[in-house]
Amino acid sequence: MQSIVRIENGKLSAEISSLGAELQSLTTRDGANLLWNGDSEWWTGRSPILFPIVGKAPDDRLSINGETYAMAQHGFARRREFTLIEQTPTSCRHELLADDASRAAYPFDFRLQLEHSLREDTLTVTATVTNSGKGSMPYGIGFHPAFLWPLPGAEGRPHRIALKNGAEPEMLRVQAGLLGETRYPSPFTAGELVLDFARFAEDAMIFPDGAGEALTYSAPGAPKLHFSFENLPNLALWQKPGAPFICIEPWHGMAAEQGGSDALAARPFTSTLETHQSARYSFSVSVET
Repeated sequence: MQSIVRIENGKLSAEISSLGAELQSLTTRDGANLLWNGDSEWWTGRSPILFPIVGKAPDDRLSINGETYAMAQHGFARRREFTLIEQTPTSCRHELLADDASRAAYPFDFRLQLEHSLREDTLTVTATVTNSGKGSMPYGIGFHPAFLWPLPGAEGRPHRIALKNGAEPEMLRVQAGLLGETRYPSPFTAGELVLDFARFAEDAMIFPDGAGEALTYSAPGAPKLHFSFENLPNLALWQKPGAPFICIEPWHGMAAEQGGSDALAARPFTSTLETHQSARYSFSVSVET
């Protein structure tokens, strides 16, 4: 049965569900929750983990070592119950292990751990993937946190995303959930993007490279959210048009390419671990009030 863990440090508090080890809230000292609330009118997600794929597979079918498996968009980890294996007042760690159900869709023995920790005004979410079986294990992984748009105190004011590197990365779009091949001019100007609902009429904006390892999401009169990313080279921004949230999604892996292979190993930015190897991926968000 789903359970909720609360962590806090006097500046921030967070709640994490055992279902998907998913962040449920991120609240400031004055009681302002910055995370989307999962209202089913728009989208029931809040901050799901994407594993062992990011995005869709053609016809929701995935080829691994010549065999075909059913695999829903963004993988199965977000719908699985994790086990709480460690908790302190300011952190918690959940774990998902391979079982018969996961092997039916993804034929590997793996360990996926998600840690949520608070330090000062910063939340850090870390995923560690381990190949606990034999042979090479391909996978994609990503984070999908949704934050309020508008931010508390900034209703009716322009919201911006500013890349720390000041870049203007090229953009991709998805078509029927699969990655299109056309590279569009960047919507960023000198690293800055003013958010507009109309930008999401054609689904997510995806930046396969060049967005860098840090950005800020802000609006006048609201807390500034400073993000940093570790081992997550891809970035997506997504919103259901008109919905009161914006997803800031750092990934290592992307959807299958339209007209391309259904093989997991052929997906852009797929990672591979050998036996007993582990890899770490994390994002942090610091709240400036």
